[in-house]
Amino acid sequence: MSEESVGILDGALPPARNPHLYGHRAAEDFLARSYQSGKAHHAILIEGPEGIGKATLAFRFANHVLAHPDPATAPGHIADPDIDSPVSRQIASGASHNLLHLTRPVDEKTGKAKTAITVDEVRRAGHFFSQTSGTGNWRIVIIDPADDLNRNAANAILKILEEPPRRALFLVLSHAPGKLLPTIRSRCQPLRLSPLGDGDLSQALAGLGMPLDGGKTEETVLSLSKGSVAQALKLLNYGGTEIIAAFDEVIAAEGPTARKAMHRLADVLSGKESEVIFGFFLEHLSDHLIAQARNAALAGDLTTADRQAKLVSDIGEKITIAQAYNLDRKQTILSILDAARQ
Repeated sequence: MSEESVGILDGALPPARNPHLYGHRAAEDFLARSYQSGKAHHAILIEGPEGIGKATLAFRFANHVLAHPDPATAPGHIADPDIDSPVSRQIASGASHNLLHLTRPVDEKTGKAKTAITVDEVRRAGHFFSQTSGTGNWRIVIIDPADDLNRNAANAILKILEEPPRRALFLVLSHAPGKLLPTIRSRCQPLRLSPLGDGDLSQALAGLGMPLDGGKTEETVLSLSKGSVAQALKLLNYGGTEIIAAFDEVIAAEGPTARKAMHRLADVLSGKESEVIFGFFLEHLSDHLIAQARNAALAGDLTTADRQAKLVSDIGEKITIAQAYNLDRKQTILSILDAARQ
């Protein structure tokens, strides 16, 4: 498996090789016109929920810039990349000398992505700029996502953003921009992407060869995916709908029936190849608890609202400790479910 494919969900295309983008025409037109004007910002912070097309947009814009290196003659819109052009082929294969994709590196021992983008990865950007300094070409760095930068890496990126090289463009992706260093945000032009509407989401899934059937499945996927292709794929290809149903059973059940339901769910979530669906479960659990806190607050029950909100933080801490000390996942999940049922 190539490094570009690590972390790509089943059924998805790596953003560098995805020729289509749905639902973000206004953002594409803004980027195209900004570039065409010759006054484009050197760093664009593309923000929005995970799985809605931020990385695909970044690669499309990079393709547009490298295919039209003179802004004055560039078109005012971004077209689907010509997959047979040298620029597109180089980007798709990860062989472009003018584009650097900074993301979590692969651990050679496990074959999985590491937990953070490290300062060593950011040093690649310094090397990238020094190697291409005399070419006169655009040099583009996609940071995917900046949320994964550890503290040292974030500070190293900040130094480059403060004094960017000539004809350098940074496309900084973020699922949660509020967690980034304020100094990084202040040096970028924000571009907010919204979750996809039902029609665009359906088109995106059809483009991946997974058209919705128009029945109960479509209704469920559209209602639970929150406008995210990634969430839809987890529902369709990773058993996400079954996980939600199992969690609902755990919350509703009592006595021995509840314990059995908890163990069944914990067995699934602690399986050998369960990383994606475990993350999906944690997101769903957080959403559930936040909704419970909101409903309690609206009903005037501030004690329950405070307890539910604190539970979100406590569960996050439990997960962090369990991962740091490699604790038994099943027991961690059972503990979390116990807490969620209180």
